[in-house]
Amino acid sequence: MKIFNAAILASCLLTATPALAQTSALHGQIAKLAAQQESKVIAWRRDIHEHPELGNQETRTAALIAEQLKKMGIEVQTGVARTGVVGLLKGGKPGPVVALRADMDGLPVTESNSLPFASKARTTYNGQEVGVMHACGHDTHVAMLLGAAEVLSQMKKDLSGTVKFVFQPAEEGSLPGVVGGAKLMVQEGVLSNLKVDAIFGVHIQAQTEVGKLSYRPGGEMASSDVFTIRVKGKSAHGAYPWLAVDPVVTSAQIIMGLQTIISRQLQLTEDAAVLTVGMVHGGVRNNIIPEQVELTGTIRSLSKEMQQQIWAAVRRTATNIAESAGATAEVEIVNYAPVTYNDPRLTAQMVPSLNSAAGAANVSVQKAVTGAEDFAYYQEKIPGMFVFVGGMPKGKNPAETAPHHTPGFFVDESGLTLGVKTLATLAVDYLSAGKK
Repeated sequence: MKIFNAAILASCLLTATPALAQTSALHGQIAKLAAQQESKVIAWRRDIHEHPELGNQETRTAALIAEQLKKMGIEVQTGVARTGVVGLLKGGKPGPVVALRADMDGLPVTESNSLPFASKARTTYNGQEVGVMHACGHDTHVAMLLGAAEVLSQMKKDLSGTVKFVFQPAEEGSLPGVVGGAKLMVQEGVLSNLKVDAIFGVHIQAQTEVGKLSYRPGGEMASSDVFTIRVKGKSAHGAYPWLAVDPVVTSAQIIMGLQTIISRQLQLTEDAAVLTVGMVHGGVRNNIIPEQVELTGTIRSLSKEMQQQIWAAVRRTATNIAESAGATAEVEIVNYAPVTYNDPRLTAQMVPSLNSAAGAANVSVQKAVTGAEDFAYYQEKIPGMFVFVGGMPKGKNPAETAPHHTPGFFVDESGLTLGVKTLATLAVDYLSAGKK
């Protein structure tokens, strides 16, 4: 038995050695090509950063992407999910289909950075004039995926399968009642018209040093829900509150009551959760008690079970507090994105690819975060993996860097080449391993 096992082991080693050598050679080629693309990737990023566009309005960005993909000899489809772009690169050998995704939209944020390519764009959002900025790094995501497309297009004959490049609009959300982003991409068949076997995405992280990657198997980012509570009472003169059923005071009680859902009703040792009231609208004059107040906020959770528990608690808390005051409360909850869930088997399979791209010492498992990503809609349909790429200057204190979605958000561009390498390496390794 020992002799038989030794023979099998020797045979496996002999068989594996050429495959390992070939993979190592491909990784070396990726690193070389990615380094050569650095200045081009940075130029793309700066162009897109200077000209940001809100969700479903990314026409200039989409045109730039389509033009560059065509120059690479990649088949291009435009107008996907309104302004999305999909590129298709068929390798020289048969194999599975893998997708790489980047989001394209900016945010209604006025940039405070003094960069020469800082955004000066303005728009009207929710009835207010605001600036437009890539305050979450989607400009870097587009540039890194274009860089990966350039690298892989030059390795076409060595690819064992097909790569689908998904440039997605409206990750930050569409207008109320309008389906968009990843959800619409899926509905329009981005994963099914030429069936995709796995999907990968990266996200720049302004609080992580350049040169580093992080990931988490299972629930990595929270689900995101928008809730609206309409508290209806009875209007009266502010001098005679006893004639009213005051929805302002009732709303204040509801806001405080909602906080006990997180602090007293959830087992937070299992998973984190967040409930935030972000908008309160009601009244038109200081001495008039209004008839209605509207509360709007967000719910974040890391499991389906906890999400449903919070939904039920929000409805119960709002309606019962309102009833105790003689008012009524209408509760509406809309899901924006499911939990970003990294398929454990796929993640375990691809960790060596991350180690190859960044060096094992620069790859770590991170804690779950309560931010959300609509990349989760792809992961609901097929195995997917989402990875964070460091974008903070080396040696800087994360606590002193501007967070995502703020006017001072900043990315160290020296980290973009690692993003290019990571995307290309994940694609090549998945294709080389064959369908799992």
